[in-house]
Amino acid sequence: MSITLTETAANRVKTFLENRGKGIGLRLGVKTSGCSGLAYVLEFVDVLNEDDLVFEQQGVKVIIDQKSLVYLNGIELDYVKEGLNEGFKYNNPNVKESCGCGESFHV
Repeated sequence: MSITLTETAANRVKTFLENRGKGIGLRLGVKTSGCSGLAYVLEFVDVLNEDDLVFEQQGVKVIIDQKSLVYLNGIELDYVKEGLNEGFKYNNPNVKESCGCGESFHV
């Protein structure tokens, strides 16, 4: 089981957590949504749940629930700036197809 954060993503998460003033890490998960079936969920974590798995990358804790791990195993989370847009980018080897708008995916 592996989850990878690029250096850029790790630095961005650290900055977000510092500005927020609390939190133990970043939750990465999936939810049912969109036309392709699944969408990514990112949120800050203040308290761990019983079924959470914790991966530490470059000083950042990435928390994933066991149900989401099957869809996220091997993912690389990056933070990119493209023109005026910036945000997290998911490089997920499990994705078979994604919708045209990029909001959802299917494995």
